[in-house]
Amino acid sequence: MTFPGRISDQLLADKLDRVSLSFLVDTLEIRDGGVAANITYGLARLGHRPLLVAAVGQDFHDYGRRLAELGVRTSAVHASATRHTARFLCTTDPDGNQLASFYAGAMAEAADIDLVDVMDRCGRADLVLIGADAPAAMLRHTRACRALGIPYAADPAQQLARLEGPEIRELADGAHLLFTNEYEHELLLRKTGWTHAEVLRRIGTWITTLGEKGSRIEQAGSPAVDVSAVPTDAVVDPTGVGDAFRAGYLAALAAGHAPVRCAQTGSVMASLALSAVGTQTYDTTPEAVGDLLRTTYGAYASAAPAAPGVVQGAAGVPHTPDNDRIAAGTAARPAGPADGGAQR
Repeated sequence: MTFPGRISDQLLADKLDRVSLSFLVDTLEIRDGGVAANITYGLARLGHRPLLVAAVGQDFHDYGRRLAELGVRTSAVHASATRHTARFLCTTDPDGNQLASFYAGAMAEAADIDLVDVMDRCGRADLVLIGADAPAAMLRHTRACRALGIPYAADPAQQLARLEGPEIRELADGAHLLFTNEYEHELLLRKTGWTHAEVLRRIGTWITTLGEKGSRIEQAGSPAVDVSAVPTDAVVDPTGVGDAFRAGYLAALAAGHAPVRCAQTGSVMASLALSAVGTQTYDTTPEAVGDLLRTTYGAYASAAPAAPGVVQGAAGVPHTPDNDRIAAGTAARPAGPADGGAQR
């Protein structure tokens, strides 16, 4: 929702203990979002058939049908009988000031999802991406991956603010991949009490997104590698750009590419999302992504079409011949900018 005035002008310094405001807004945009759904959307744009694993409400029907029509499998989605799908409500003024509320709703039931059962029904995953979700669900998925011996990617994102140090340590320790943005990078170190070197010793690859500067890839025993962002003249909406980056990274990883090419593919997808309003409105094809990769970074085999075998979300990819993918985390129907980190 957009408010034509300035939110700050409505705040009275001597009345902040009794705020009662109502804003007559000019526009209302309802956009589908949620980190896992955003990631699966990006994978579907790259030709995959990801399996979304998340908790939603009965109001998810139309949203789920749209995702299914795009190629996202929704059979593993848990539908709450009593709660609405999570929503993020945001009012923005011309200065970019925002008043926002997040309703977790059905996300509170995400911990009821048994990832072991999901994999029994849908195929064993080669890699699971554990995205921002109800903390109990994130930890349950982590434990399931360890019990099954399945590599996973930790992507705590905005839930780092809520998770306590021991929970973050449990989530990150042993992760095949760790995704953070620059701020989350430092917050993770502070809350875990680990040094930078200790984190690298405990994970496989640490990918840190740096906004317009691109991303950084770090592995124990190797120098850090910076990957530039894809230039774009149309900076429209940063919401969900980080989710698009992850979709590109994971698609390239599934195709067997090295971390640098994975990050480059992520940057291409991020640039497409940045140029569109909303988290699931950009459109592309594997061929178009391949062309952008070659134009920006030079000749290299296209990373967009992925081979079978990676899992994302609490996202993931089952090892099946038809190249399905799992993505677990939060699905949301926000009114206003969707939740789910931007190429943060």
